[in-house]
Amino acid sequence: MVRVAVTSTLPSTGSIPVHRTPSVPAPSRFPWGGLLVLATSVFLSVTAEMIPTGLLPEMSQGLGVTESQVGLLISFFAFAVVLTSVPLSLLFRAVPRHTLLIGVLVVISLASVAGSFAPSFEFLAAARIVSGMAHGVFWGVVGAYSAHLVPKEQLGRAVAITTAGGTLAFVLGVPLATFVGQAYGWRIPFLAVGVLTALGAVLLHFLLPRVSHHRPAKRVKGEAAPRRRFSLDPTVPGVAVICVLAAVVMIGNYGFYTYIAPYMVSKMGVPDAQIGTLLFVYGVAGGVGLFIAGSVFAKRATVGLFLSLIVTAVAVTVLALFSANPVVGIGAFVVYGIVFGMIPTLMATQLMRTASPEIRDSASAFYSTAFNTGIGFGALVGGFFLDRLGLGSLPWVYLVGLALGFALLVAAPALTRRASESAATVSPVASADPRPATRH
Repeated sequence: MVRVAVTSTLPSTGSIPVHRTPSVPAPSRFPWGGLLVLATSVFLSVTAEMIPTGLLPEMSQGLGVTESQVGLLISFFAFAVVLTSVPLSLLFRAVPRHTLLIGVLVVISLASVAGSFAPSFEFLAAARIVSGMAHGVFWGVVGAYSAHLVPKEQLGRAVAITTAGGTLAFVLGVPLATFVGQAYGWRIPFLAVGVLTALGAVLLHFLLPRVSHHRPAKRVKGEAAPRRRFSLDPTVPGVAVICVLAAVVMIGNYGFYTYIAPYMVSKMGVPDAQIGTLLFVYGVAGGVGLFIAGSVFAKRATVGLFLSLIVTAVAVTVLALFSANPVVGIGAFVVYGIVFGMIPTLMATQLMRTASPEIRDSASAFYSTAFNTGIGFGALVGGFFLDRLGLGSLPWVYLVGLALGFALLVAAPALTRRASESAATVSPVASADPRPATRH
């Protein structure tokens, strides 16, 4: 079957250039089982990553360190992803995706169990680094796996289902870990997540369809391969813009959200025992946002991103100014949960629509790196302002990130067009067939 690659920009929405490929025949059945087990693995991985956010006071007391130091556990995890995801993805590029996913879940499981028995902060930090390394490989694979399971016209739906696991982690995983940690100690959630992640690896083995992630172009027998000096995939500039956008927005978000538990107690007047409940409400709100992203903006991701960034900014501003008012503060927190539930899904959908099939795995790995760069630097930046200016400064840190993200999204069409033109100028292809690429 012939597929012709076309890059276009939608000026009416200011969207990022998208690599369009005429649809391939849809499979006879939508792969619900495979996508749901992917969502389950995402749920477990994100829960393992975010456990400390709801247990900062308990972990601070138990480990004998400050809350900002506990926040560094998020940074250590994220920077392990940043520094190792691309090298490890290249190292394991020949390993079947199915086998690799199972392997990294096993590593995450073992690291979580080890963390539950950590005798010191340093030991727990080391376990988090190992878990982060596995997490980076995990996202480099799972981000593109759903795209391998469905034709392109079903990408929005498939990505929404897979990323629902991340939303469910905030709806159920983190709040439940907070409840359990407050009742039985912070170590129990780490142990429980480790055991459940091992069970998730078993589910993947039996329920996830295997896919081929290598798609080499076929040539007619006897046809000489084109001689290329250097050829940049035309979708790379668009992918790069999405990755930078993810990093900027996540720096702002996790500069605030990493320290949300002490913010609730000190600024919103929420009792310690109610933190888990509010995190649960936040997660449910994120689930609503995920549904909106998948049903309303699946084919209009850029429009959805513009709206979600604007509404998030309004909600965080209200939260910063009126957090002492219980009704207004909690209402703004819920709205923040709804619109932020949309943002990661919309960015992931736009990434898969933008990236050509040949670079989806690489794009997913770089996106994971950018996303976790934002998480890691966000926790560091938030800790810096927490120690110097107090909790009240953290929403304003987030607003700066949102403003930069909005500006980048506005400038995206011009940036990607200029980058594509530069690549075409400096990256000529010699002796290549000028006709559109044909694949079978």
